[in-house]
Amino acid sequence: MTDMQKSDGAILKTDTKGRVQTPTARRERLLDEFERSGLSAAKFAAVVGIKYQTFAAWAARRRKSATAKAPDRSTDLVRWLEAVVQEAQAPVTHHAFAVRVRLPGGAQIELANLKQVPLIAALLRSLEKPC
Repeated sequence: MTDMQKSDGAILKTDTKGRVQTPTARRERLLDEFERSGLSAAKFAAVVGIKYQTFAAWAARRRKSATAKAPDRSTDLVRWLEAVVQEAQAPVTHHAFAVRVRLPGGAQIELANLKQVPLIAALLRSLEKPC
């Protein structure tokens, strides 16, 4: 059997043990406000009049559902490309005819030999593709 309580103009249901059943919409608003507040969870729970254990369970449930729904964006930040060198080459010295390709982020590729064109073209094509 549930009982009714009135708080802030809204009627809140309670269960047989006297616990207030907070509507989902209000719970989400409180969690949004908490994220903007900068307060600790314990302090925020005390300010809004909710037991800390209840509030911590709400926050944990929200974090768990957010990580289950959200795709992992950390892989979008770094892309790796495997490069295979088929034969060892002498270190390239800076030649007057060398071409340097500067990439965003400061990386540079130096083309000093025409044999390197296919390798650099493949590298640039793969960097252009989304992950």
